Amino acid sequence: MSGSIAEKIRAFERGRRRAVVLLGVLAAACFVASFFLPWWNFQLFAPQYPKGLTLVIHLTGVEGDAAEIDTINHYIGMHSLADSALLERAASHWIVGATAGLVVAAVLLAGRKLNWLGLAIGMGLPLGFVADTTYWMYRSGHDLDKRAPIHLKPFMPAVIGDGKVGQFLTQAWPAWGFWLAILGVVLLGVATWQRNRVCRVCPRHATCGALCPHTVLGNPA
Repeated sequence: MSGSIAEKIRAFERGRRRAVVLLGVLAAACFVASFFLPWWNFQLFAPQYPKGLTLVIHLTGVEGDAAEIDTINHYIGMHSLADSALLERAASHWIVGATAGLVVAAVLLAGRKLNWLGLAIGMGLPLGFVADTTYWMYRSGHDLDKRAPIHLKPFMPAVIGDGKVGQFLTQAWPAWGFWLAILGVVLLGVATWQRNRVCRVCPRHATCGALCPHTVLGNPA
């Protein structure tokens, strides 16, 4: 009877280890899928644009009414949207791919002391996007061409929610790609919590360091 119970416990622990890896792989899949979706939406409203102008931000560029918005921006001395975040756009596929790969590697290989590593790497993708977008929004509103026909005081466009630039009312909100990346972070949070529970009952818990000595799917006995 005791042998049967012990075998059931081992099978349960193996199932929990597989669940950790599955959550990590699903999180990585969310990050990869988010690359193909829009990450942020902006809309601008003014009396001459009652239906509004739309700007959709992808990791690789922008779409929507970008040409019309660029024309408007020219009059107040803002740089073209096409000139913003050139390095980030060019490297976006490498960044997303590296994030997905490192997340899976961390889930498989990190030891007890680095259980949080996969979650930290995953969080870097959406947080980095928001930080970078905020930087470029700030720069676009402060680095104005003094030779522009219309002079405005330096301003900070709203990154999220409602804002106002001159006579334009603006709205900004996250799009599906960003939320899919957030789902990936949530999955990694669950994986980290589950992995901590796995590590607590691991026979090598006391001696485990930065790297898992048998990988999370190995046999700890």
